[in-house]
Amino acid sequence: MSTGPTSAQLDASASNTDARLRIGDVARLAGTTPRTIRYYEELGLLTGAPERPSGGHRLYTAAEVERLREVIRLKQLLGVTLDELKDLLTAEEARAAVRAQLRREDVHPERRRELLAEALGHIDRQLELVEHRASELTKLRKELSTTRRTVCRHLQEMETHSHA
Repeated sequence: MSTGPTSAQLDASASNTDARLRIGDVARLAGTTPRTIRYYEELGLLTGAPERPSGGHRLYTAAEVERLREVIRLKQLLGVTLDELKDLLTAEEARAAVRAQLRREDVHPERRRELLAEALGHIDRQLELVEHRASELTKLRKELSTTRRTVCRHLQEMETHSHA
């Protein structure tokens, strides 16, 4: 009885740039569910509609699998909302487009300056989102530290009163 490809086989398939994987295989590779993948597609977090051959199943490329892994990694790492994540990823895609233009050797210096300024704007937007999240985490840490000190003080008071 076969339960489908193993994780190692899926990883090998995903690393083959010509390989196309079905949504269930992609979900296993990324540690998520097909439903989550479809939802991320609806929200625009995963760009482009996957290929659908005549059989009607969605087929994903290695690049799409990597994009999904990055979406999941950033969501977990930053603890951002899906809208914030979409903003981060949109800015990252824009930066990638700017980088591609900057790599060309025929870019006029003035255009290069414009592209660098554009990249700076995208980086600033990403930093703004990350700094907001860091600020929220700092606020939570302070609240928890204050609560911890209060609980410790109450424990100490109880200890003092129990010896009196």
